[in-house]
Amino acid sequence: MQIMMSLVSILLAATAAAQDYTQFSHTVSTTASAEKIWSIWTDVPNWHQWDTGLQSATLDAPFQLGAKGKLVPDRGPKSKFKISALEEGRSYTFKTRIPFGWLIVRRFMEKKDGQLFFTHEVEFTGLFKRAFAKRFGPRYKEMLPVVMQNIKVLAEKE
Repeated sequence: MQIMMSLVSILLAATAAAQDYTQFSHTVSTTASAEKIWSIWTDVPNWHQWDTGLQSATLDAPFQLGAKGKLVPDRGPKSKFKISALEEGRSYTFKTRIPFGWLIVRRFMEKKDGQLFFTHEVEFTGLFKRAFAKRFGPRYKEMLPVVMQNIKVLAEKE
């Protein structure tokens, strides 16, 4: 019982400290076309060119709803992901399983006032979402503006 209470205390402390990291996003405007952003986003084997926290990524099928792949981060274990939502040319979501939950990444574009904006959103879900958010969220959130700027530079250079 003592061990169980200690575990609950640790999880509650992590819950209180991770409030800002369970879901966050970053949006960038670009002069590039939506087609160019989309081509960069859906070129899974080249994600490592702009995602500074990623060594490699693979996809076992064409980029489509339900396709599965693998991610090899620069730190930590390999993980599997699945494309769980897709609006061709506009948005997609992929999920990576974490214990008792998911790490969900949503990428979407929208035009406002004649300008294109693209967004990358990260969300931790499940029973231990706050603990995972506390552990991984600060680094992911810190890297996100750099990752987004890398995409912008790639898209606008042609």
